[in-house]
This record gives sequence, structure tokens and C-alpha cells, in this order.
Amino acid sequence: MRSLMMRPGNNPKRRIAPAELLGKEARADLAERAKYVGSGHHKRYPADYGLERTNPRPTKSLCDLVKTVKLAEAGALMRKGLMCGMISDVRLGEFPKYVWSVDEDGEVYEAKTDPMTPGVYHGYRLEEEDDMRRLVESVWKKRWPAV
Repeated sequence: MRSLMMRPGNNPKRRIAPAELLGKEARADLAERAKYVGSGHHKRYPADYGLERTNPRPTKSLCDLVKTVKLAEAGALMRKGLMCGMISDVRLGEFPKYVWSVDEDGEVYEAKTDPMTPGVYHGYRLEEEDDMRRLVESVWKKRWPAV
């Protein structure tokens, strides 16, 4: 059952940058330097993230709602999104604030960094009612695997 406190999922500031914003080398550099750590606020189960406990919040999307995504897979999804240029035009220093990716099952994920730790990301599954999910799916079909 869903909480009455809905996740604010249709943020108009989330925009996918044009593919030509970064060249292949710049995307590869970002993918090498970015780090995925995860967050207990988006998990029911700690899996292999090294989290002592999870603390899912009712306003946060759960990355493991449909399936458990292990740390290596989450990091690979983030890197794949970076390599495809599935990044926001909003940046925090050198790093895009958002990175999007789609897994082999068609699930859409968003990774996010914050001003306190630019380049360190946590992620979550985009829910069906989030308009960004459909946009990511559409752009992903054009950019993957054409990298």
C-alpha cells in the first residue's frame, strides 16, 4: 500500500542534456571517477551495500521495490548511463546532478549526487507515474547501445 505522502517525482528541473554536450572521452572520464554508494533511504534491504540498516522514507522511491539491485550492478548502471550521455544539464561542479539508466529488464533508474559530495551517487527506480520514466525510456532507445 502506498503512503499518502507521494514522492515529488515530476520535477521540471530534471532534464536530459543533449547527446553532444559531452564527447565520448569526457563521458568515459566521468564514468571512471564517479562513485556509486547507495542510500538506506531508498532500500528495504541492505543487500551488499555495507549499510548497517536501512531507513526507507515514505516520500522516497525504493530501488529494490521490484528486485534487489546489488552494489556492482547499481554502479554499472550508473556508469552505463554516463557513457550514454544520459545526464542532466544541471551540474554540481564537474558532475551531472542526475544520471539515468535502464536495466536489461526495462526498469528505469535515476542516480543523484548532491552538493556535499559531488560525484558520489545514490539511486532509485523511477516509478510508473513519474513522467521522467517515459522520457528516459524514449531517449535511452536512441542512445543505447550506440555508444
